[in-house]
Amino acid sequence: MPSTTDAIVATAPAPVDDETSFVPLDITIDDPGPHDLLVEVRAVAVNPVDVKVRASFDPADGLKVLGYDAAGVVVGVGAEVTRFGIGDEVYYAGVINRPGSNAGLQLVDERIVGHKPSSLSFGDAAALPLTTITAWEVLFDQLHLHKASAGTLLVVAGAGGVGSMTIQLARALTDMTVIATASREDSVAWVRDLGAHHVVDPRSLRQEIPALAPHGVDAIFSPHSDGNVETYAEIMGVHGEVVAIDEPEGLDTLPLKSKSQTWHWELMFSKPLYRPEDDSQHRLLDDVAALVDSGRIRSTANRRLDGFTVENLREAHRISESGGAIGKVVIVR
Repeated sequence: MPSTTDAIVATAPAPVDDETSFVPLDITIDDPGPHDLLVEVRAVAVNPVDVKVRASFDPADGLKVLGYDAAGVVVGVGAEVTRFGIGDEVYYAGVINRPGSNAGLQLVDERIVGHKPSSLSFGDAAALPLTTITAWEVLFDQLHLHKASAGTLLVVAGAGGVGSMTIQLARALTDMTVIATASREDSVAWVRDLGAHHVVDPRSLRQEIPALAPHGVDAIFSPHSDGNVETYAEIMGVHGEVVAIDEPEGLDTLPLKSKSQTWHWELMFSKPLYRPEDDSQHRLLDDVAALVDSGRIRSTANRRLDGFTVENLREAHRISESGGAIGKVVIVR
């Protein structure tokens, strides 16, 4: 198997325009572990986690290969791999304690990899894994929703990457009424097209939600929690639940006590980091591939950059950290 591959790496934690943030480099590839796939990466997508890690990783750990969304082709397998073979087209998010997908070749554990939706290009498929896994775990692991669930779900930042998948999965696999927040004309149109029943302005939740959910919403997906706990407590009903994916410093959740409400945290890297034997992310990615191929869910890729270059990767990071992106930005090799 190849011992090196081309990559674009961060050599020091720095802002997006710093020369150390995106450096072309040939890197060494380890031999595959028992459950590893060696994937020839065909496309990647950028997420807020890329921006966060690029700006804050410990330089004592060495250079950082970012990239937590990819689609590609299996070109090698470990000794105990059973779910995939050479030539299979795959999509996955990887994990933060191994080199990422901003490289020509990547090792990834088969238990967090799915078969790529056959109806999608590599670019459109690369937009899905991280946000799909996050949204699935929000809805079905944290909130324990199911096909007959019929309450009201508020999706904050509905046009974002995870919000876009949360709306679609909730519509496809539950009977929840979905309210999404969006404020610009293009983001409102985006969430309506994804299936949101109602759209509200994020700045007027206390005014708009009571008319849509008189007894309060049952659940909230929150990527922007800072300063919103009291609002969430007010607009949720008794035993309402919040699932948050951000990490605001010093968050006070005491306002939730009055109505016996619950705050959950979701990090889609938790299972591969702490329960590597768990193959639920593999299975959910395969399930979502079937939903995509049957036309029930679509890719959230909304901008494509052709060519795996420093310039394109830097531009994708700029778009991600702007905070106003709709859907996902993908880079196709």
